[in-house]
Formats: sequence, structure tokens, C-alpha cells
Amino acid sequence: MPTSTAVTRRSPDLTSLAFLVVAFLTGIAGALQTPTLSLFLATEVQARPSMVGLFFTGSAVIGILVSQFLARRSDQKGDRKSLIFLCCMLGALGCVLFAWNRNYYLLLIVGVMLTSFGSTANPQMFALAREHADRTGREAVMFSSILRAQVSLAWVIGPPIAFALALGFGFKVMYLAAAAAFILCGVLVWKMLPSMRKTQVTTRATLEAPRQNRRDTLLLFMACTFMWTANGMYLINMPLYMVHELQLSEKLAGILMGTAAGLEIPTMLIAGMVAKRFGKRFLMRCAVVAGLLFYFGLLFITGSWQLIALQLLNAAFIGVLAGIGMLYFQDLMPGQAGAATTLFTNTTRVGWIIAGSVAGVVAEIWSYHAVFYSALAMVVGAVLCLWKLKDA
Repeated sequence: MPTSTAVTRRSPDLTSLAFLVVAFLTGIAGALQTPTLSLFLATEVQARPSMVGLFFTGSAVIGILVSQFLARRSDQKGDRKSLIFLCCMLGALGCVLFAWNRNYYLLLIVGVMLTSFGSTANPQMFALAREHADRTGREAVMFSSILRAQVSLAWVIGPPIAFALALGFGFKVMYLAAAAAFILCGVLVWKMLPSMRKTQVTTRATLEAPRQNRRDTLLLFMACTFMWTANGMYLINMPLYMVHELQLSEKLAGILMGTAAGLEIPTMLIAGMVAKRFGKRFLMRCAVVAGLLFYFGLLFITGSWQLIALQLLNAAFIGVLAGIGMLYFQDLMPGQAGAATTLFTNTTRVGWIIAGSVAGVVAEIWSYHAVFYSALAMVVGAVLCLWKLKDA
């Protein structure tokens, strides 16, 4: 009996630890690819600025189609754990294709399809974590905030490593490193994460909840989309802006992204601790105000240390959005952890569609600096939506 009790007590801790490691590895896989993608397309694939923007737009469209299909299936039937494992393996295969292929259209069609499955592993992992927290009685807000902090931790070290690998050893090595992260993540998912098969009761409850909060869900979707669009423009534009217009080092882009991600970790944890007291709507409004100040500052600040210091506002903007935004959707869509989490994730992808289209065109017609005016306009749109949103 004592032995059985000890095992019972240890299991939840091992499971929680596995969730933390999987969150970190999925974050690393993304942080090794996204920050350098525009530089990869411009230098290795020889794509023009408009074609770079089109690539981000196309990848976002494909990502939305893939994730929505998987979200619908994962909430209704099957084992989410097996789905996450499959996504990790396909993500690794996509990274291998990017490592050896330089054909723009093959990468856009086949490569993006595979990496879209890989990126879907992250929201599905968060959905499984929410179900696990609800089933075990764990505090969902704090647990999700800690998981989000793991993703941010991955983005602290991921972008600097990505630029170091790409510039020092080549993009092939960088993409193979991302593939290795996906494979390791898949092994941990298969061995350590819990299996939670769906029941008919959960599916029926799912169908009724969204109608009660449809207006608020739509407003939140629009607000998050505007915020992620601004962030997408920043990630696409910043490396090229610094190299071509500010004449700064490419590595500084990795430092900026890593600094912002590092500051996001305490932001997420603090937001998780105070969410019950102040409410998710209040925290989202604080985040969008920080975003306004950040993008306004980008219009005038050009020095290296000033740009690094400005990341404090960026961290507040993205840290709260990434942590609280997802939980807000889950509150508005009870019983639909997969659909709610994927809907939040798709605000990122819709944001990339707009960001890729606008950033590429604006940069080609005017300048990379002009893109930040468009980003600021997106944040203003988010302000308007959030101030019409009711508290959850």
C-alpha cells in the first residue's frame, strides 16, 4: 500500500514536468524557425520583399486550414496525445525539407503544409493541459501561465541560437536543429503525456456554449488578430529594417527577440497571479496600451540600447496577450478546450496573413520603417475592440 500511494503522488508531478518540457521544446522548434525566416527567404531563396510577405500570408492560410480541421476532430473524437505526436513528426519532416530545398513554391506548398502540422502541436498541447488541469483539480490559469512562460523561455534562447546557427553554420544546420527539437518533443509526448479520449457528453456541451458569448468572442478574436498582426509585422520587418536601413548587425534582431521573450516570462507569471483579482479584460487593456507605446517608440528610436530597452513594452504587450488571451477564449467557450485554443492560435495566423501582405507591399513601395506605421494602426484597432468587450 505505501508503495502504491507513493507512485500515485509522484505521477501528477511527472506529468506536469512533461507538459513543461513539451511546451519548451515546441517553443524552441518555433523560435529556431520564425525569427530567421524572412532572412532565409531573402538570402537563400532570393525572394523579393513582396514574395517574402506572400510566403508568410500563404503559410498562415494553410496553417488556419490545418489547425481548424485538427481542432474539430480533436474536440469530438480520438486521442489528443496521438495527434500531438503526429504533428511533431510531420513538423520535423517539414524542417528537413527547409534544410535541403531552396525552391520557393515547393517550400510554400509542401514545406508550409508540414510545418503547419508541427505548429499545431503547441495549441493542442495547451488544450490537453487545460483538460488535464480541470480533471486533476489544478488551478488552470496559473498552470497555463507557467506553460506559456516555458514557451517564452524558449524564445529567450531560441532566436539568438537561430541567428548564431544560421550565420555561423548555415540555415541547413539551423533547420536540422529544429527538426531534432520536434523529434525529441514527439518522444516525450508519446511516453509521458496523459491520454484523454473524448466522450459524447463533452461534445454535446460544446455545441451550446459559444452562442451565449458570440459577440464577445468575435470582438476578442478581432482584438487579438489586430495585436498579432502588429507583432507579425514587427517580426517580419525588424531583421530587414535593421540590416538595410539602420545598418546594424543581424544578430541584434535575435537579441531583441530574446530580450522580449525573457521579459515576457515574469509578465506572464504576474498576469496569471493577478488575473482573478483584476480580470482578464483589464489585463488585456493594459497590454494594448503597452503596445501603443511600443510601436510609437519604434517610429523614432534607432539606437541599439534604446531598442533593447523598448522591449519591456513589447514584453508587456505580447506576454499578456499570449497568456491571458488564450484563457479568455477558453472562458468564453466552455467545454471546447481544443476549439477555443485553436481559435486563439488562429488569431496569430490571421494576423500573419495581414502582416505578410501589408508588410511586404509597404516595404517594397515605401520603406521598412513605414511598416511600423501600419503596425501602430493595427494596435489602435485592437484598442477599439477591447474597449467594447465585456468582462468574462
